[in-house]
Amino acid sequence: MSKQAGEDASPKMEGLREQKRRETLRRIADTGLRLFLRNGYEATTLDAIAEAAGISRRTFFYYFKSKEDIILAWQGGFAEMIRRAILEQSTMQTPLDAVKNALIKLTASYENAEARKQMMAIDRFIRANETLQARKATKYAQQEQAVFDALCAMWPQPKRRPALRIVAMMSAGAFRLAIDNWSQDEGKRPFAAYLRDCFANIKAET
Repeated sequence: MSKQAGEDASPKMEGLREQKRRETLRRIADTGLRLFLRNGYEATTLDAIAEAAGISRRTFFYYFKSKEDIILAWQGGFAEMIRRAILEQSTMQTPLDAVKNALIKLTASYENAEARKQMMAIDRFIRANETLQARKATKYAQQEQAVFDALCAMWPQPKRRPALRIVAMMSAGAFRLAIDNWSQDEGKRPFAAYLRDCFANIKAET
């Protein structure tokens, strides 16, 4: 009987531990980003982040290996969010339009003033750091793969896969360019406008 009770409790305990792990990771990332925005990326030390988050330096290194990891944590999971957003789209449109409309809906939060300020600050941190720039390229590759996977799920005909791969590549490129243009203009227009421009350029040239 005691063994059975232990077996029943184990998954619950594992679930609680995982929940606590995610909460701690998010708290550290939130704290790090807040300090970056307040004091500057270079001026913020790992010790300052650990102290503000209420953890030891050793605990910090259990979750993150560097300050760069904190910045990238804010981009973590975005590829999966893109995939889900595309899957919510109707197939009664072209694959390219499905990606465009999914990205417009997904990035609607960029129009919030506080979110816009935060996203631009993160973009500046990344542009000023060579390590972050290199690792950002990996994130873009993951996003492109997520787009392709979603499109293949929506249009599963094998003969369409080469064309869908091209759509995924163009869409990922359009998204990157929209972010660059939006950041360079300091958000003078809604982010959706930059997305629409980039996707319109693709249609015009193809």
